[in-house]
Amino acid sequence: MALRSLDNALPLAIERPKKQAKVIAAVTLNQKQPDCVVVNDENKAPLPPADATIDYIPSENLEAIPDPDSKIQGLVGGLESKDWLEICRSLNDTRKFALFHSAHLLPILDKVLVVIVKSMKNPRSALCKTSVMASADIFKAFGDELFESPNSDAFENVILQLLLKASQDKKFVCEEADKALKTMVESMTPLPLLHKLHTYVKHSNMRIRAKAAVSISHCVSKMELDGMKEFGFVLLVQITVKLLNDRLPEAREAARSIVVSVYEALTQNEEEKQEAWQNFCQSNLPAIHAQAIVKIVS
Repeated sequence: MALRSLDNALPLAIERPKKQAKVIAAVTLNQKQPDCVVVNDENKAPLPPADATIDYIPSENLEAIPDPDSKIQGLVGGLESKDWLEICRSLNDTRKFALFHSAHLLPILDKVLVVIVKSMKNPRSALCKTSVMASADIFKAFGDELFESPNSDAFENVILQLLLKASQDKKFVCEEADKALKTMVESMTPLPLLHKLHTYVKHSNMRIRAKAAVSISHCVSKMELDGMKEFGFVLLVQITVKLLNDRLPEAREAARSIVVSVYEALTQNEEEKQEAWQNFCQSNLPAIHAQAIVKIVS
């Protein structure tokens, strides 16, 4: 009788399945990447699709619109579009209307300002920057008309958004907002603008306080004696007292600039300037604050 093979007698060992090589990642890496890349870093400008064209055109390079009568009909619709590229194009058209066809834009200016505020709040930096540039051109074109109804409320919201954008970490937008605030001061009568701005020196955000202080100092430097009298010398000095102790050097420097402007206006007809200035400060401020203000110009 033939012996049974031991190989057949022993049970076969259970063979564990081999792990498949993870080639999915390699395949994915070799695939073509999409043209549009979403950037989550708020300090970087978002990358547009490959066929997108976003032009940050300086005001001096803008040109008039060939047919403003027909173009104005679709402006608000373009500004309210859900396509951010279309909104950018419409904002650039708004800039052209402001600079070359302001009479066409004036009847819908309040609606345009509302859209500009909305665009400034948009997290997409390209759209935000374009709206800031549009606000600057509107300041140039309309100036004091923005203080009048129905534009006044929307204009106040524009001011707040510009202060916020100038205070944030996005350099891409921050520098443009600083330019727009400077253009605003240059384009408007200082006194009514000062009434709009001075409340922001009490804002809880120290960066907004600092940006407001800088704009106020620019306003005050433009004011004549009568304008300062109407606003109130005492109120101006009281504003600086708070700012001189602010945490940001930008706010403190702006406060010192305001003090110098007030001093020059208040003492321009005085023979004993330092004495007149000291008497004014001591009469209207607590002793400790009066001493600090007097020292700035001593």
